[in-house]
Amino acid sequence: MLLALAWIFYNHPHVSEIAAGIAILLFGIIMLEDGFNAFVQGPMERMLKKMSESVSRSFSFGFITTAILQSSGLISVVAISFLSAGLISLKSGIAVAFGANLGTTSTAWLVSTLGFKLDIASFAFPILAFGIVFVLQKNSAVKGVGYALAGLGFFFLGIEFMQTGFETYQDKFDLSSITYDGLPGVFVFAFIGILLTIIFQSGSAVIVLVLTMLQTSQLEYFNALALVVGANIGNVGTMILGALNANTNGKRLAGAQVIFKLSAGIVSLLLIFQLADFVDFFAKNVGVDEDNFAIKLSIFHTLFNLIGCVLMMPVLHYIIKFLKRLIPDKSDDTMEVAKAKFLNKSVLKYPQSTIRALLDESKNLFEETTLTIVAKGLYIDPKAIRSEVDIEEIIADEESEYDIDVEEMYYTKVKIIYGKIIKYATLSESEFALTPKILSAFGRVKDASRNQVLIIKNIRGLHKNVKMYINSDNEYIEEEYEKMRKFVAHTLRQIHILQKNPESVSTMMKIDEIKETASTRDLLLSGRFEYLIRERKISSIMASSLANDSSNVNEIVLKLIESAELLYIERNYLLKLAEEG
Repeated sequence: MLLALAWIFYNHPHVSEIAAGIAILLFGIIMLEDGFNAFVQGPMERMLKKMSESVSRSFSFGFITTAILQSSGLISVVAISFLSAGLISLKSGIAVAFGANLGTTSTAWLVSTLGFKLDIASFAFPILAFGIVFVLQKNSAVKGVGYALAGLGFFFLGIEFMQTGFETYQDKFDLSSITYDGLPGVFVFAFIGILLTIIFQSGSAVIVLVLTMLQTSQLEYFNALALVVGANIGNVGTMILGALNANTNGKRLAGAQVIFKLSAGIVSLLLIFQLADFVDFFAKNVGVDEDNFAIKLSIFHTLFNLIGCVLMMPVLHYIIKFLKRLIPDKSDDTMEVAKAKFLNKSVLKYPQSTIRALLDESKNLFEETTLTIVAKGLYIDPKAIRSEVDIEEIIADEESEYDIDVEEMYYTKVKIIYGKIIKYATLSESEFALTPKILSAFGRVKDASRNQVLIIKNIRGLHKNVKMYINSDNEYIEEEYEKMRKFVAHTLRQIHILQKNPESVSTMMKIDEIKETASTRDLLLSGRFEYLIRERKISSIMASSLANDSSNVNEIVLKLIESAELLYIERNYLLKLAEEG
């Protein structure tokens, strides 16, 4: 594909500006998704749990959140995560995905109503500037806002490049000259839409491309309708690829999406003439100008997804039955949901017994789950950490068997136990008139559990980049990620030693040294980071990932140590505090 792209650029240099616009737009979509993922996923997860009680509410959740966040991919990831954890039903998960299909039409409306009516570049550049300022901040939520703003800026800047490119090279690139009569023409342009979506791996990007070509008279309106249908059908390929490594319910959800897109696509292609007439009739009655083809295309795109919803929602029960037969359960596919070992009604008789049980539960979560996720999330063998194997040798071992689904482990192991700990702590606090000392002890126990949740949330983002860069062809970025893995491995080794001997002075001194390093180490201020960028040893994307991940590693290490100190060193003090309270 790269050779073909190079050949096109060499022989048709006029394509480069259009291609740059598409690349910038795709980059904007990626940044938008990463940004929203950073600062809305927590609230969104809580909302999904509440909204998944019925199919209609699940559908509404998918529609509204996708329309606001402009990312059906993000919504699908959250839905699949909840499905994997068994927190929502397959029916609710599919309803969320179908709602997201309808919500994703907001991209076309955004472009057709704003993208072509304003001087895009005049506000895309300021948005980019503000976004980058926020991205450089340390707070993860502020970073998320920055990525979202920068993504929006790149999104509109991509449209500007595409629009300028089509206008400049109108005589060299003109699909409007290609005409086919009847259904054969419809299928030709639908096939082109499918190919474009497979190449770009983004139906939204293809629809923006179609809107831009339509706006610059590079494409006939009727052919644009067929391209939109093709773009939606083309998403099927992306869904199938994305489901290859998913668990059973993830594959079923992808299967439901394939059925949705294919059904809506086939019906829309067969009835495209009637649908085009309906769009003209509807547009005329709501005051849309006859030659405003961008708005008409947005209406058609919405109609396409409405057809899918109307076809699928009434028979959702039968679709699920079919998918369960097509993709049967596997005995080892579903990860066992964690159960609390020390928390039950009997521990609530006294605040002292509750404190002890909460400490035991938090300690068990830390040792059995959190430390394992941290190690495997960075491709470190947990067993080797507990052995005498040298840290350098551990880091050199990058076997794929240590790979895990961090998302699934978070929902099935960490989040459930954390919820139990908070529940029992709250029940005990409300049941008894507690002294300030006991309240302080409860607060510290909750801190230990909360830290573990924050650790895993940081690992979720870090895991993907570590997987990408520890086997990178770029030796410089590989070296930096190996340093991060080594730092975490060294921390885990000292925590393991602390577990065996909480009173070891030498171990506590080493842990204090690690804390000092994690607190003061700032990659952005180091000469090494400046050197890598100045000498162009790493790309700008690598630099951005490295800066974020280095900060995350420092936070992970500090939270690990704080939790370990509380669970091993402060434990007896907290129990004594509760007894005296």
